[in-house]
Amino acid sequence: MKKILRFTASWCQPCKAMAKNLEAANLNIPIEVIDIDAHDDVAIEYTIRSVPTLVLKDGETEKRLVGLHSVDKIKEWVNS
Repeated sequence: MKKILRFTASWCQPCKAMAKNLEAANLNIPIEVIDIDAHDDVAIEYTIRSVPTLVLKDGETEKRLVGLHSVDKIKEWVNS
């Protein structure tokens, strides 16, 4: 089952824009929001170096999308 991990921070303006784009994409995939300041252990586990970062988990497969992206790019990334 697919799941998106959205790594973010409260001080990150691009993260706020990415959240809106992700919502607008209407993907019907569960999204887990992880604040890197509150959960630095998880950020370290996933070697997150910048935010916003999305990690799409599909079983053992993982793929990443780093930075602020458009709704169309997010949909393309999920479906590729």
